[in-house]
Amino acid sequence: MNYCSHCGSAVTLRLPEGDNRLRYTCQQCGRIHYQNPRIVAGCLPVHGDRVLLCRRAIEPRYGYWTLPAGYMENGESTEEAALRETLEEARAKVELRQLYTLTSIIHVNQVQLIYLANLPHAEFGSSNETLESRLFSEDEIPWDELAFTTIRNALQYYFADRKASPPAFPLRHIALSPDQDDLILVK
Repeated sequence: MNYCSHCGSAVTLRLPEGDNRLRYTCQQCGRIHYQNPRIVAGCLPVHGDRVLLCRRAIEPRYGYWTLPAGYMENGESTEEAALRETLEEARAKVELRQLYTLTSIIHVNQVQLIYLANLPHAEFGSSNETLESRLFSEDEIPWDELAFTTIRNALQYYFADRKASPPAFPLRHIALSPDQDDLILVK
């Protein structure tokens, strides 16, 4: 950050009084510019024994497979964001079951929430962000063509949890550091 979004003057990194982190602070009006992680919300849509994946039509990771997900917008809940992103990217209407993975992607200042969702009808498509969408059984998943570590994690947890007796899908909390995740979700 170079300039204050309030008055347009230059900003500098400094430790505001009473704070414990460096913050961009305007030299002219004194405004402190807090920067917080971005929220990414999406779904792991399930239809029968298959999951819905989308092939990315945007960078990064153009042509790689992912779950439908994207940045949360102001004025919506995480659930609404997950539903919207699934509709936008996969043209699919899903029914949310539960929050399934919560991943702190520390090195890119993101938090990703993936909801387990039912895809009641095998109706889906593509969009300007998606080359194609397709249902995959576990043995068909293109593991070497997945866009992000977070997606690989969610799918691996899902297929393992589905095999439990009885199947159980606990909320998974994950924290990724740079050495664990060299694939960065930027949309």
